[in-house]
Amino acid sequence: MSQVGGHTERVRHRTHEGFLRHRSFFWAQVATALCVVVVGVYFFVARDLAEPPNGGSWLGYLLGTMSAGLIVWLACLGVRKRVITAGHYSLKAWVSAHVYLGLSLTILATLHTGFQFGWNIHTLAYVLMMAVIVSGALGVWAYATLPQRLHGNRGETTRRQMLDTIGSLDAQLHEAAQPLDRAAADVVRLSIEQTDLGGSFWKRLTQSYGDCANRRALARLRALPAPGSAVQAEALTKVESLMQQKADALSLARRQMGITALLEAWLFVHIPATFALLAALIAHIVSVFAYW
Repeated sequence: MSQVGGHTERVRHRTHEGFLRHRSFFWAQVATALCVVVVGVYFFVARDLAEPPNGGSWLGYLLGTMSAGLIVWLACLGVRKRVITAGHYSLKAWVSAHVYLGLSLTILATLHTGFQFGWNIHTLAYVLMMAVIVSGALGVWAYATLPQRLHGNRGETTRRQMLDTIGSLDAQLHEAAQPLDRAAADVVRLSIEQTDLGGSFWKRLTQSYGDCANRRALARLRALPAPGSAVQAEALTKVESLMQQKADALSLARRQMGITALLEAWLFVHIPATFALLAALIAHIVSVFAYW
């Protein structure tokens, strides 16, 4: 029984282990060892040369081949995500290798260039590679930190429950507005019919909701003249309370959408930059062998 319990505990530990810490930073150690070996070989070869080995040397071709192979393999992560496996080649292991081996390219590819840059397709491929690496690092930060913010923002409330709460408040507003006069009822209608929960990607990302219909309706409601009857006064008080509850619910849901938009934003840079890198890499390789 103790063996079964121990196995369950190990499985639980692996389940909750993040991709950065996968197998006690195994791929971080592999990438670090690779960089140390490559740097050692590079400077050992360069010690007797007048200038550092460049992309046209035997070491440059070796480092270029390694870098190109890594770039193509790293670009296959999107395909790998569509295949579910477990064990040594699980998605978590693949992503961990993707992160650390991707970072190792900053060393391998830089040494491949021999620190020679210019206005050409070779430097363009290098710049695009660095752009992909930087955007990928931002993506790692996003996926490592933003899910915690998502959970902290919503607590135990699901997205569906947030939307249901707003819908329920709209129904209550409609019911509470029945005793109101035309002017006050129009204010309530503004909140119910014109409130935009999410909006465009940029709006969700920047949380630009200064024109929120519910907020405008709440301001107009408070600016209305004093009601002439106790029934209307009671109805206005209830409507104001419901609108304030709706404002709080909208704020919660919009913050949730804003955090999700941050998770999406880096893909708008990382994915196009990756395809541009692959195109530049092909052009780089073709041009090298065309003038070999």
